[in-house]
Amino acid sequence: MIFGMTPILFLHVLLSLIGILSGFVVLNGLFKSKRLPGWTFVFLSTTVLTSASGFLLPADHLLPSHIVAIISLVVLAVALLALYSFRLEGGWRWVYVVTATISLYLNVFVLVAQLFSKVPALHALAPTQGEPPFAIAQGAVLLAFLALGFLAVKRFRPRRVGL
Repeated sequence: MIFGMTPILFLHVLLSLIGILSGFVVLNGLFKSKRLPGWTFVFLSTTVLTSASGFLLPADHLLPSHIVAIISLVVLAVALLALYSFRLEGGWRWVYVVTATISLYLNVFVLVAQLFSKVPALHALAPTQGEPPFAIAQGAVLLAFLALGFLAVKRFRPRRVGL
């Protein structure tokens, strides 16, 4: 046990946190029209591994977290194609920015859900995650990411096409 977690759960959480932190670095780079290839690789790879490793956690049926992971993996596949196969040419620039932003949003969405599940003060506000405080928090996160994604699409104009 590591911090009260099984090794696979600890790895899953660690990958998720690295994905979120590196995702915000990448998003900041998009605002400045910087690619940040190292950070981008860390963000995309840890986010893929986070989504995939969720299926290794014990569960006796399909959970909402599995559905989010499936959606995330599909979105990440498009982001990877836009970046590495199509090298952000033409419309693939905005496709990459949108899918990268959605991938980060999905990680943060799950983080907020986990915080409401695990932090006693938040859990008391929304024990079933169907209460208004949870909806307000998730709504605020969604609105923030819609605004961030819009700004990123407008601002990310890399100088030269390709990697």
